[in-house]
Amino acid sequence: MGNGIAHVAARSGLRVILHDLEQRFLDRALGTIAKNLDREVAKGTISADDKSAALSRVIPSTQNGALAEADFVIEAVIEDFETKAKVFAAVDTIARPGVILASNTSSISITKIASKTKRPDRVIGMHFMNPVPVMTLVEIVRGLATSDGTCETTKALAESLRKTPVEVNDFPGFVSNRVLMPMINEAIYCVMEGVGTPESIDSVMKLGMNHPMGPLTLADLIGLDVCLGTMEVLHTGLGDSKYRPCPLLRKMVDAGRLGKKSGQGFYKY
Repeated sequence: MGNGIAHVAARSGLRVILHDLEQRFLDRALGTIAKNLDREVAKGTISADDKSAALSRVIPSTQNGALAEADFVIEAVIEDFETKAKVFAAVDTIARPGVILASNTSSISITKIASKTKRPDRVIGMHFMNPVPVMTLVEIVRGLATSDGTCETTKALAESLRKTPVEVNDFPGFVSNRVLMPMINEAIYCVMEGVGTPESIDSVMKLGMNHPMGPLTLADLIGLDVCLGTMEVLHTGLGDSKYRPCPLLRKMVDAGRLGKKSGQGFYKY
């Protein structure tokens, strides 16, 4: 997600500081960005010169201090509150006072994240969809203290990236994952209970409901660990048993079958 956000920002003409813990992660991200830009060149969406210009605008750094130059910060670390809390607390001390801090979280409370900073009015959710260069939606999530100015600036940034911002309020899972993840979870129950194979379940949803991909293929793409984490946020945050993660989902994550990124989930890759 991080390299995808950097990709669209750089392609839109913005200078991007791409920060990560180690150089090898940055090298991998830059390689992915270059590969995805090559696809756009091949499709005729951009020119080879556009690709070179976009790559030149991405400045990789492992130094936290580099973020002092940023006019807007977007966090895209793992979907874990404690990790995000540490990142926001650290960036809050580095970024200039007026800078907005946005989280790409797909389910974690923006209000809770904002409480770890001294600028809760300038903390907001900016939930991009995966893959970022292709999907147009950005969920703009207002925390309890998020100001109108912060919200408007963030929407304007999303539009400058050729995305469509949709404002939602801060509830577990927001809109996208509150609707999507229970569907994926129910599809996993269908596998566990023998209602159908992954292939048959995905075929029903694609051919019968006109979904571009089946829920189990999508779960593999998202990452089963991310799906589990989101279901746990929904279950804990809303306290309703209908959000209970499927036992098969837990078992697959425990086995390291996380989907496409691990080579095996409901399908082999």
